[in-house]
Amino acid sequence: MATQLIQDKWSGAISTVNIGALKEEGGSRSQVIKIGGEQSLPCLFKEGAIPNKPVIAFEVFDVAPDDWPQELVRPYSDVLSDPFAWAEKCVKTYKAKILCVRLMGAHPDSGDKTPDEEAKFISALLKKVDVPLVIIGSGDDAKDNQVLPAVSEAAKGERCLIGSAVQDNYKTLVGAVSADGHSIIAESPIDINIAKQLNILISDMGLPIERIVINPTIGALGYGLEYAYSIMERARLAALSGDKTVASPFICFAGHEAWRAKEAKVSVREFPDWGQEAERGIIWEMLTATALIQAGADLLVMRHPKAIEKVNGYIENLWKGA
Repeated sequence: MATQLIQDKWSGAISTVNIGALKEEGGSRSQVIKIGGEQSLPCLFKEGAIPNKPVIAFEVFDVAPDDWPQELVRPYSDVLSDPFAWAEKCVKTYKAKILCVRLMGAHPDSGDKTPDEEAKFISALLKKVDVPLVIIGSGDDAKDNQVLPAVSEAAKGERCLIGSAVQDNYKTLVGAVSADGHSIIAESPIDINIAKQLNILISDMGLPIERIVINPTIGALGYGLEYAYSIMERARLAALSGDKTVASPFICFAGHEAWRAKEAKVSVREFPDWGQEAERGIIWEMLTATALIQAGADLLVMRHPKAIEKVNGYIENLWKGA
């Protein structure tokens, strides 16, 4: 007797968020990146539409990072001190479709750049590259409250994705992105209830759900990935069941988390049985990213070009069966 395949049908859907604005839309980007829109769980193509593939953004800093391991530095060693050249290399050499710019130079401990300096930097970067931008603050809430509104205004009309808004610090950023036509990243600490509440708070300020992307906060392989996976899965199940307050696409910072892991960067001299770090770090980032795709990640922020190449190939293979 043949086994009958049971398929679920869902009443809800994930909102579609557009990143980047074309010239005819008031921007200057060469394309618009669409994320979200799913009507089924990840990769279950027969249960509902999955109109948009997961997308990978190359991460670029406005200052040279001082904590990257050597293997991660190597592909960018000729451009790390020049963020414009770094961004152009990602686009021209590695064919990046979207960039995630981290304004680390604004952090009080990493240069303490002024809001005006960062706004001028983003304005110049938008002239150097024509791909859509994700713009991330330095992680210092007080400074980001000054810098991100200025950056938002500098990129007005380009429909960037800007973050991050957190439960205790969201009003200033929501006001800025609302006025300037951008979308926002809502960050919650691996907690579905906080993610839901933050989306409600942001929506109450007038920003449509179609302009909110959830950063659920993830861990790398071996560093909380399983817990992050379960939280993402619960949120996606709730959204597909009709809860619009969590029906937002996910952004996951896979590169940031993976390359912080000891296994990704420790020297082979210290742990000879672990193999060469040149390969190990790339694999750590790849496995973290592919697991997050299975959990429902819509936009992955990654770092090593080889890892990105492999994960892009993985995405293409998954979607062949669509």
